[in-house]
Amino acid sequence: MSLITDMTRRKSVAAMQQETGERSGLRRVLGLWQLTAIGLGGIIGVGIFVLTGTVAATQAGPAVVLSFLLAGIASGAAALCYAEFSGLIPVSGSAYTYGYAVLGEFAGWVIGWDLLLEYALIAAVVAVGWSGYVQALLDAAGIPLPVWAQGAYGSAPGRLFNLPAVVVSLAITALLAMRMQWGARFNTAIVAIKIAAAAGIVIAGAAYVKPERWHPFMPFGVHGVVTGAAVVFFAVFGYDMLTTAAEESRHPQRDLPRAVLLSLGIAMLLYFAICLVLTGIVPYTTLDTPAPVASAFSAIGLPQVMVAISLASICGITSVIFANLLAGARIWFALSRDGLLPGWFAKVHPRWHTPHRTTLLLGAVTAIASGLFPLDELAKLVNIGVLSAFIVICAAVAVLRWRSPELERPFRTPLVPLVPIIGVGFSCWLIWGLPNITYWRFGIWLLLGLLVYVGYGRHHSRLSASSDGVAAVRESAS
Repeated sequence: MSLITDMTRRKSVAAMQQETGERSGLRRVLGLWQLTAIGLGGIIGVGIFVLTGTVAATQAGPAVVLSFLLAGIASGAAALCYAEFSGLIPVSGSAYTYGYAVLGEFAGWVIGWDLLLEYALIAAVVAVGWSGYVQALLDAAGIPLPVWAQGAYGSAPGRLFNLPAVVVSLAITALLAMRMQWGARFNTAIVAIKIAAAAGIVIAGAAYVKPERWHPFMPFGVHGVVTGAAVVFFAVFGYDMLTTAAEESRHPQRDLPRAVLLSLGIAMLLYFAICLVLTGIVPYTTLDTPAPVASAFSAIGLPQVMVAISLASICGITSVIFANLLAGARIWFALSRDGLLPGWFAKVHPRWHTPHRTTLLLGAVTAIASGLFPLDELAKLVNIGVLSAFIVICAAVAVLRWRSPELERPFRTPLVPLVPIIGVGFSCWLIWGLPNITYWRFGIWLLLGLLVYVGYGRHHSRLSASSDGVAAVRESAS
């Protein structure tokens, strides 16, 4: 069997739908609001509490709100496509599974391999932001950490290792490796705190906004806005993470599409409001700190608000780490269950009913990355992979509508192919705004993935050893 034929084989949507009820091991314990909380947990966090200030200070100025708007348009188009797929194929794996079903095994592999790195590094970015807020509180209390433990090597003189970021990464990993019910309840509680904190930022800061601080509105020009949008893009997705938990949802075909759209809508409203408030209460040039919201409220003489927001921010950012590690572990689990990675990773814990092996390994990678690398380098690396996955998912919706219009879809993306084209177009535009070094790093990761697929995945794929694989090859060749 040729390599090209191997790469294009796929399992039909009907076969995946049939298997949905047959798969076992993971417990169906998540309802609509728990799924929405996972989505909000993934979306709201580092964008509000960390990157809003960094991007405003270094790339977009007060026009950071436009950066979020651009990123939100691309994310919204992709969200509609995810909503259709999540109801149509309610199986763990999210973008990997959708790409596998529509575009073939190799396309699915590329997306899955891509997202393995993305989710781990996004969790690492957020862990670094979490560390910044913890250290701000410790400094305010007069008990600063030793300089060597305050950040990654090179982030400031004397720093060697970001100890708080490593600690929180490992703690969330341990929670996720245990029962999903415990993790879901924990996540829902801290998401509620996070929403309250975001609303508190807007209410407390509104009276201190000075419109003259918004001038010049676009000090870095249009290119700065686009570059800022590319950097903050991963702060306006997260709904894709909830779709990785499809096999742990009680009513996936009904609740997954709703949760996708609910989580993105709520998050975007809060982002726009906070961008305007934060750049209106202090000069945007002062916001390039690890904890910009806390610093801004401290600068306007509201230290009590600063402490309250820092505490809520710590809780809220924790949920982002939770969502990314959950999603990454389930992508890895799905890849291994399909034979593209060793089956050892796909074992479910007999007592906890979680993919504990992938969770623990991904958590270890996240802890190492958050301890050793600065925030800005991690943030630049993760976005190109997620944007690439969005391009594939938007294209796949249009392809499947053309190929299989008869399939029953609990949710239908409106205005196909216009909405998918918007998603693809904006994602390509945002990729264009990323630094050149990001392309090189991403290319190296994809090349490594190609070697793994050619050397292992294509030979051990479940489709390659089954009659279903033969049927899928014939279908894709016809």
